[in-house]
Amino acid sequence: MSRSSERSALSPSASLSESAAVPVTVLNGFLGAGKTTLLQSLLVRARQLPHVRLGVIVNEMSTLDVDGAILDGSEVLSRQDARFVSIAAGSISGPEGLAQFGAAVDRLLAADVTHVLIETSGSTHPWPLLEALRFHDDLRLHGFLSVVDCLTLAQDHDFGRAIVPGASRNLAAGKRGIENLLAEQIMFCNRILLSKMDRVDQSALQRIAQAVHPINRGADVMGMQWGNLRLESILQMGPYDHDRVAQLGAELTAWDVEHDTSSMASAADYRIESVVIADARPFHPQRLWDVYNHYLGTGIYRSKGFFWLPSRDQYQLLWNQTAGSVGLEVVNFWKIATLEDDSLNLLPQERAEMRRRLQGQSQAFGDRRCRLTVIGDRDGLEDFATAVRACFCTEAEIAAWKAGVAFEDPWPKTLVTLS
Repeated sequence: MSRSSERSALSPSASLSESAAVPVTVLNGFLGAGKTTLLQSLLVRARQLPHVRLGVIVNEMSTLDVDGAILDGSEVLSRQDARFVSIAAGSISGPEGLAQFGAAVDRLLAADVTHVLIETSGSTHPWPLLEALRFHDDLRLHGFLSVVDCLTLAQDHDFGRAIVPGASRNLAAGKRGIENLLAEQIMFCNRILLSKMDRVDQSALQRIAQAVHPINRGADVMGMQWGNLRLESILQMGPYDHDRVAQLGAELTAWDVEHDTSSMASAADYRIESVVIADARPFHPQRLWDVYNHYLGTGIYRSKGFFWLPSRDQYQLLWNQTAGSVGLEVVNFWKIATLEDDSLNLLPQERAEMRRRLQGQSQAFGDRRCRLTVIGDRDGLEDFATAVRACFCTEAEIAAWKAGVAFEDPWPKTLVTLS
């Protein structure tokens, strides 16, 4: 292909040379597949490549920007950095998301980045974003990676074998469902990343790969755990072939027009909704354990956020649930806990600064608080959210915590550090 024809594939009116366009990699995939873990890993690896200046756009479905806060606290890239932009409350492929996307790109290009990474929300359909990238003069798409959760496929989709039949049944019924979103996220990518491969045995991994590969025979298939992927392997990917998916995109657009839907751009058309649970009070550890074990149905695709327990009141904890599994992480120490810990021997000026930072916070709890976003099928979402809200400690339990009473806490106590 000649240089001029390559430019015309990017944009009919492109005036910039191929070398002037900033390469882009998109991390796409369903809710909880491991996109943020992958993004964090890539940012860490970028530190070892001084010639690489990554710009990052993170898209969050909920109004609670958990992924942005995780990155902000990771010391890898701050939200105050000009090379980081967060787009919350919706899909980057929707009209509002695409409008914010344009402004985000302008900010990153002004920061002189050499490569852009985009982490989409789990409800994002690839096609509208692909079209926006194809006609953006200053960007050139290289990698469109679909992160596929092995554990979720094994538990909920018959090791991936139920995706295509389920998508076909939905279309025959004049609708799209989760299976369609999963299938189309795979069909539009040029590399498939099977995440959480360490959570399934070798036989299951082989069955998943055999089910996924026929959905997109033109894409590489790679296994991945804990986001362990070489950044160089992404930076070296060739330009994305928009022509390969043009017919598929046109057919899906025509289907939407025929059925008067906006399902490629709206999570609501997949029956996916979200709710935010926020309170300064702690969760009762035993009740939270019971809710996780008895109320977490298959319709709850994702829940994540920050919380605290009266039995571990010094720790800011990260709740990270996908399908039937949940992970707990220690994110940081609460500022109020640091101030209350006399063993730290803080200097007077350090105590004064800590008190200044705590101004305006809760009188009873300081900066401790719980903030979770729950994403799932609209039919069972509110029932689960109601059960979670019932886990907040009562006034009597809060009084017991203040008095130093021990709480029954069935959650794992062992801390494991990942390098």
